[in-house]
Amino acid sequence: MNNEYSSIRIFATLIIAMCLRIMPLPESLAVLNPDWVLLVLVYWSMAIPERVGISYAWGFGILTDVLMGRLFGQYALAYSLIIYLILYLHRQLRQFPLAQQSVVIFGCLLISQSLLFWFENLKAPAQLHGTFWLPVLSGTASWFIVYHIMRVIRRW
Repeated sequence: MNNEYSSIRIFATLIIAMCLRIMPLPESLAVLNPDWVLLVLVYWSMAIPERVGISYAWGFGILTDVLMGRLFGQYALAYSLIIYLILYLHRQLRQFPLAQQSVVIFGCLLISQSLLFWFENLKAPAQLHGTFWLPVLSGTASWFIVYHIMRVIRRW
């Protein structure tokens, strides 16, 4: 794959994921909106780990912080930690069937949401509602779709 075109594909998919992240939805669906940026970063770091790594995670984490209006650096730190874990395990993860990959994705999304809650709790005592964990479940369910769409984009 040509480096210039692959870089454009990576950036384009991440920009689309950021748009999906901030897309206005009805309140009943907004609580189910998964972390699309993290899912796309996880896919690219599994597919081409030599190109997409912690620097991508940090950069797009900072952009997500700005987009979401959160404490500066919390998404960047969460994304970097998750991508580090994915890079560490990418050889094994690529061999797993999608069902096993989704279990790992569940763990990654759970760690990310836990870190985000911890950061919010540091800023001010926060209430933990059951709806806070719904993006983890919807993100895990979305992994099958994200994986197949991203695979088509990568091979196209």
